[in-house]
Amino acid sequence: MSDERGKGATILATLRSRISDGEYRPGYNLPAQRALAAEFDVSRDTIQRVLEELKTEGWIESRQGSGSKVRATLPIHVRPQAKVAPGRIALGPFVARAFAQPVVELDVFTFTSESLDTHMRVQAEEIRSGLSRAPERIALRILLPSDEIELPYPRARVSQGSSADDIKELDRILQARTREIIRRHTSSLRNALRNLKTDGLVDEVEVNVREVPLVPTHKLYLRRGVEGLLGPYKIVERTILMDDDTEIDAWDVLGLGSTLIRLARDEGDPHAAGSVFMQSWQEWFDSLWQRYEVKQMS
Repeated sequence: MSDERGKGATILATLRSRISDGEYRPGYNLPAQRALAAEFDVSRDTIQRVLEELKTEGWIESRQGSGSKVRATLPIHVRPQAKVAPGRIALGPFVARAFAQPVVELDVFTFTSESLDTHMRVQAEEIRSGLSRAPERIALRILLPSDEIELPYPRARVSQGSSADDIKELDRILQARTREIIRRHTSSLRNALRNLKTDGLVDEVEVNVREVPLVPTHKLYLRRGVEGLLGPYKIVERTILMDDDTEIDAWDVLGLGSTLIRLARDEGDPHAAGSVFMQSWQEWFDSLWQRYEVKQMS
């Protein structure tokens, strides 16, 4: 293994961040592979693998001879949009609307919290920089799959000639990677928000995470009593780039770029679709939260 070992994942995270922060804007071309390789002091092969991962996740699109371009519609958005339309929507504007209120109340059921972490850190930085007004209180509740259950994905794709032991070991590696992603992003978003209180920017911050013996088939975001987003996880074939720059062909689920459907409570009609959606899914979330109270994570 060359001295580039482990750099691929760092470059991937850096490029994601640059797109999220608007440094690479939708519709703009990324720097050429040669320029990126020189910047990060890696081979073009490493850059090509990173760009392929970004493409799979829905951040960029590429055509032979034209380089890589940031997609016009990103899997996540970091700036609020002026209009709120029903139907398919992105997570960024939803989170921004929550943080525009004096009290932020969000309930989330998700697989890894990777997308949520990105948006929590964006909001925290905007508060610190003065671009956004700080709320008086932040209350976030997250439900995640328990460490005690075996995850059905990601799973290694069986190739001809692979032994059962080989597949089992690859599955173990993939499962460990997913657990680490869950821990890393949960810790990241918790620290980003709690530090707002520590630094005197927000009076009250509560970030509670609990484990449930369920594997999400969908992601759910609720602004309590106001609006919600619901979207399925799509199972795809993809090549996963590991921290040591090795690659594993796998069946996986993609949260970034998944379709999110928005429904809002209709204050004038408790029987409207949005009102029924909010009531039923909030009751569902609350029932799990109360049932698995003893599973609260530190």
